[in-house]
Amino acid sequence: MLGERTMPGTRWFPGATLNYAQHCFGTSEDADTVAVVAYSQTRSPVQLTFAELAEQVRRVREGLRGLGVKSGDRVVGYLPNCPEALIAFLATASLGAIWASCAPEFGPHSVVDRFAQIEPSVMFAVAGYTYGDKQIDRRGEVAEIGAQIPSLRHIVHVPYGPHNLPAAVAWDDLTAPTPEPLEFVPVPFDHPLYVLFSSGTTGRAKAIVHGHGGILLEHLKNLALHWDLGPGDRLLWFTTTAWMMWNSLVSALLVRASLVMIDGNPLYPDLLQQWRLAEQTGATLMGASPSFLMACRKAELRPAQQFDLSRLRQIGVAGSPFPAEGYRWVAEQFGEAVLLNVGSGGTDVCTGLVQASPLLPVWVGEMSGPSLGVDIKAFDEHGRVVVGELGELVITSPMPSMPVGLWGDADGSRLRESYFSQYPGAFRFGDWCRFSAAGTCVITGRSDATLNRGGVRLGTAEFYRVLQDVAEVADSVVVHLEDPSGGPGELLLFVVPQPGVTVDDALRHKLSTQIRTALSPRHVPDRIVGVQAIPYSRTGKKLEVPVKRILSGADPDAVASPGALVDPGALDAFVDYYRLQAKA
Repeated sequence: MLGERTMPGTRWFPGATLNYAQHCFGTSEDADTVAVVAYSQTRSPVQLTFAELAEQVRRVREGLRGLGVKSGDRVVGYLPNCPEALIAFLATASLGAIWASCAPEFGPHSVVDRFAQIEPSVMFAVAGYTYGDKQIDRRGEVAEIGAQIPSLRHIVHVPYGPHNLPAAVAWDDLTAPTPEPLEFVPVPFDHPLYVLFSSGTTGRAKAIVHGHGGILLEHLKNLALHWDLGPGDRLLWFTTTAWMMWNSLVSALLVRASLVMIDGNPLYPDLLQQWRLAEQTGATLMGASPSFLMACRKAELRPAQQFDLSRLRQIGVAGSPFPAEGYRWVAEQFGEAVLLNVGSGGTDVCTGLVQASPLLPVWVGEMSGPSLGVDIKAFDEHGRVVVGELGELVITSPMPSMPVGLWGDADGSRLRESYFSQYPGAFRFGDWCRFSAAGTCVITGRSDATLNRGGVRLGTAEFYRVLQDVAEVADSVVVHLEDPSGGPGELLLFVVPQPGVTVDDALRHKLSTQIRTALSPRHVPDRIVGVQAIPYSRTGKKLEVPVKRILSGADPDAVASPGALVDPGALDAFVDYYRLQAKA
């Protein structure tokens, strides 16, 4: 099974060949089973059986062959979460070609920054889409992307909304009838399946390569055992094609579950929309972000009473730390019949590292334990395992879905620097965590955003858990600026007040008191500053590290790619704060 166990350099199943896509269509018994149900604000719902999906993939595969695509070539998608994205991906994989995708809300600079690294020959793209009640035109963006990637030979227009790409290859032409069968090129276990990109919020996005075999094994394990999915189940989880969750969700086909695809504004027309879709589709697993569930709690929604969610067996939560109050709210709404699976993983392994299981209890505010087959620990700064205290999250044995490599990193030096330089032989994931003696886990935030206060490390999630229940606060970000001379540094809390609220001395006193009471005197910020917005990446992550770098004097243009942010203007307040302090 393991030809080479050393990390980095692990070799799984040397000499074996396979193709991920071949395992996504079931048998003749599955032909009439629904594979995909797609809901969009751009068009009417779409439903495909496994047989219909296979037929569409067969045609697109032949269309790509006609465009000259072969094994090892790169094909990319500037696409929403729609069936055509899935079809294009599976057709690409069937040829042994390599897939990558970006969501169409990404700007040209961010897309080119990602796609140009891998030199694609074909790009699937939409000319626009609908977000809530807004029509979004992307024709100019597609043209700019095409002009800036010299390797692109063809752009395929996926019809989606009223606009067109007249110079592109038409989807109907690409999917013209063909007598050629659906075949799958056998490739080595570690042959690249797709490239996922890091957030790009702290520099150029890393192009992380994942292989056919590793993803197949990892996703079969995760979806069948942790997520408890199989034939007859329906998986609903809002995502975009820019997040690794999209790649995980499409693997529902591996276990013959039906995939529910959602595109558009997930909160339109209101906060109830995702629960409505869960009822309409008969979802058995519904995934959600912590911010969505906490917003439902704050709005005092009662989804289990307002909708028929009797088929729901599991609620998945991922993307950022989930407060203990959120656990309690889900338990109050759904009781013991629905498993709350709070997990944490990431793009680097395209799966969960710690999460719940149908066989383990759920502890309030904690993840139940390591995922199956994941040898995960918390290390102190000397590489010693720690229990009951905060440490670096590391993986100490090989996992099938660890990156095959980083694109363009022929000698592996960037891979080693990114994951193995701090603890040789162990994969440093970049999260700050605490494991209990019982094996449960709490993720407190990214380790590069962890606050070092007088030699004591504090997780940012601890602050957010306190502040999320303060009525006057809409959002917040906390950073610690180290003192180069060895002093205590400065702990800064930036808060977005609720409408009509001012960040005055009274509110500052209230926040300091609550933080001191709930956490400790060491956690009390040196300054509390009001801002209009907190910067987020397009995958929903608070940009703690870029904010810290700006406040430390870094060039704002160098710390984050504007196209990777939901609102690039949200960084302006931190630039202004730094300049004001520099003058003082």
